[in-house]
Amino acid sequence: MPQVIGVDVGGTGIKGLVVNEAGVVRVEAACATEARLGRKAILGQLHGLVSELLSSCEEVKALGIASAGRVNVETGEVIHATNNLPGWQGMPLTQWATAEFGLPSTADNDANAALLGEAWLGTGRGKQNLVMLTLGTGVGGANMAFGRMLRGVDWRGGDWGHSVLVPDGRPCNCGKRGCVEQYISGSALMRLAREQKGNTYTHGREIMTAASQGEAIALYILERYISVLAVVIANISASIDPELIILGGGVTHDQAIWWPMLTAKLSSVGLADRVAVAELGNWAGCIGAAQLALERLRKDGVGWSEGSDREETKHGD
Repeated sequence: MPQVIGVDVGGTGIKGLVVNEAGVVRVEAACATEARLGRKAILGQLHGLVSELLSSCEEVKALGIASAGRVNVETGEVIHATNNLPGWQGMPLTQWATAEFGLPSTADNDANAALLGEAWLGTGRGKQNLVMLTLGTGVGGANMAFGRMLRGVDWRGGDWGHSVLVPDGRPCNCGKRGCVEQYISGSALMRLAREQKGNTYTHGREIMTAASQGEAIALYILERYISVLAVVIANISASIDPELIILGGGVTHDQAIWWPMLTAKLSSVGLADRVAVAELGNWAGCIGAAQLALERLRKDGVGWSEGSDREETKHGD
């Protein structure tokens, strides 16, 4: 049974795992990205992590990479990246990976990979029309229709974080103003906190803990944050009309505290049952990257189980 590696390169950390075609994870690993040191340092960390995984499982047949930034899936190049990964724009990920490890390699945007992972082994199992919204330092997104990823002609499909929510609103690091990312990311939650008098919170987890204890300031901050998140979800639903919008990313770790607030707001527009939290947590991108690697093997017909379908996976069949 083929085994593949899936890795997820983010602004603060790199995660990776080895998984087989049945979805059984054999080994996991993680390390810091060291992004502030630039491309060479990031590649050094990535090389070390993949090498560690290869030393644990020698029968690996392919490598999939999920990365922040806009990725051309056909060439494996990062065609746009923000300062979260300095020097990352223009990085030929699959070319580098194949040269370094001698494995068939593939790459995609991290939000696309997260949706693929959730569709395969997580919240989206059995569904063909899905949207992923990742709420972390930034906001990522991905779309799936009838079991196929909608990446777009310029590989920007699903980039909900950089759709404009507030015309002439807060400046965004993409160069526009009023982007969704500036209002519902983890960074936006902390900005809301800093705007409140008497605030002493230094991390989103502190806000969540305080809210769970009934602190008025924390509850007010969350109420404002969730109100905007509900508007974004309603806008996505009106645009795509998916079976399910899956929420992932660091902000969702404490969803038990704010989930009732969100479902209450969404109930008024009939969307409470159309939203769910990602099951795979921060490993969704790795699982999706591994799924991409498995699809590469299907297409190449390399090391595949007898009788397996070699066409591109259509999720939810």
